[in-house]
Amino acid sequence: MTGDLAFIPLGGTGEIGLNFNVYRCDGALLAVDCGLGFGGPEHPEVEVMVPDPAWLAERRDRLQGLVITHAHEDHVGAVAHLWRQLRCPIWCTPFVAAVLRRKLGEAGLGQQVQVNVVPPGGRFEVGSFDLEFLRVSHSVPEAQALAIRTKFGNIMHTGDWKLDPNPLIGPPTDEAAFARFGAEGVLAMVCDSTNALVEGHSGSEAEVRRNMTALIKGIKRGRIAVTCFATNLARVESVAVAARAAGREVALFGRSLRNAEAAARECGYLKDTPPFLSEEDAEDMPDDKLVVICTGSQGEPRSAMSKIAADTHPHISLGEGDTAIFSSRMIPGNERAILRVQDELSRAGVDVMTADDHMVHVSGHPARDELKRLYQLVKPKYCVPVHGEWRHMNEHANLAESLGAIAHVIEDGDVLRLAPGPVETIESVPVGRLAIDGDRLLPLDGDVLAARKKMLMNGVVVASFAVDGAGRVLGQPQISAPGLFDGFGEEPAQIAADLARAVGEMPNATRREDGLLREAARSAVRKAVGRRLRKRPSVEVHLLRV
Repeated sequence: MTGDLAFIPLGGTGEIGLNFNVYRCDGALLAVDCGLGFGGPEHPEVEVMVPDPAWLAERRDRLQGLVITHAHEDHVGAVAHLWRQLRCPIWCTPFVAAVLRRKLGEAGLGQQVQVNVVPPGGRFEVGSFDLEFLRVSHSVPEAQALAIRTKFGNIMHTGDWKLDPNPLIGPPTDEAAFARFGAEGVLAMVCDSTNALVEGHSGSEAEVRRNMTALIKGIKRGRIAVTCFATNLARVESVAVAARAAGREVALFGRSLRNAEAAARECGYLKDTPPFLSEEDAEDMPDDKLVVICTGSQGEPRSAMSKIAADTHPHISLGEGDTAIFSSRMIPGNERAILRVQDELSRAGVDVMTADDHMVHVSGHPARDELKRLYQLVKPKYCVPVHGEWRHMNEHANLAESLGAIAHVIEDGDVLRLAPGPVETIESVPVGRLAIDGDRLLPLDGDVLAARKKMLMNGVVVASFAVDGAGRVLGQPQISAPGLFDGFGEEPAQIAADLARAVGEMPNATRREDGLLREAARSAVRKAVGRRLRKRPSVEVHLLRV
């Protein structure tokens, strides 16, 4: 743990989301970002999850701090859930601090966490780490790359970034600062891989604003609902500009959007944007005078757009003649949820527009030409692709090597020693994921979620029956199997008869001992259901001995 410089990703390498990284220098530890991710089709029992911090929490006496590069949920969303285990000070820019303080307040941590605010582009020290923020453009204000200076060498941790000459909110990426840092000599660059497969340039927010304005002005009837990421303030402002040009008022729907707006105005953004209508005020607006900006671009079940699509939102509905615009990309794993929401809207007669057929979104991540430009500026000796799935990171590695860097593709838990000596993976540390379940965190591979997934896929059966002292069944057993059988069908009665018959055939010793009888009854019910459905449901047995 001493005498080296190492990079240790605990989340976000080989996957999208869950960004959680650690740098080790002479035994001291620095965490960079702490984000959440979605369950997706691989984990239907989970909506949102966070990285497991156990390895780092065991070493928190050496953890000198946590630096947040920007305010997206996959970089800051897990802080309020994991801070009690880490208990370290945090460094971030003013906008991240404004967003984070609201999250910490909701978690009851508002007075406990030391949040150190650093201006964009500022230089600061965290223990033995000499750090500097470098301004980058991204789809959120105040995104920063992190220049790390150590006695072993310099590291460039890019965070999320792109090269946008006109990002609308905030300055463009500070290429001169990257060049200056590159001139000092950069040992390794830990770099965003999201769009490494995309040729050319990612595009500009200014282009989205022009197209969004023309699109909304051209819609003459009905309500318009636009969904995007809550912290994409440039996009929110562009929708407001487009609505104003079309003679429409704008309302915000969704708590995360309202929180992002409050943080933005607190930090001096959206100064030229009039106050938004409340959800209640929007109800009284004529359809052709209203634009709604709402949460739910990723199909989140409890988001405003999902409720609108299901016609369960208390303040707004969409139907024939209305328009829904999805101004975002599909995060891998969320495709099914997004398409379900879009399909429900289409079924209701809503005209659904997406980035596939209209210029309503540009990525916040660098395409290949932008990656090439950054490598020319920074000139790192080594490249470590992160923030992407394996195909993204492998393509990033190939591109970096074509530009003269030596690439090392690693995965979560790998300890990549950067200095001294050869750069190599020297060991692995335990990593994992925790599901957010109300106010608690559950291991993704633990018994609770395993049982929940089994119930989701195979159902659950509850069997209740009474026996006398000798174990003879009294009356008729009751079988409840919601999701497996119709409550008024014949199958539950047939399974109840199978259970009564099976108990009657059990040995006397089994029938007289409650534990043995319950287990034997559970096995009998499972077999009876299996014969009919070819499923192995979770079975619960309620036994009453009279």
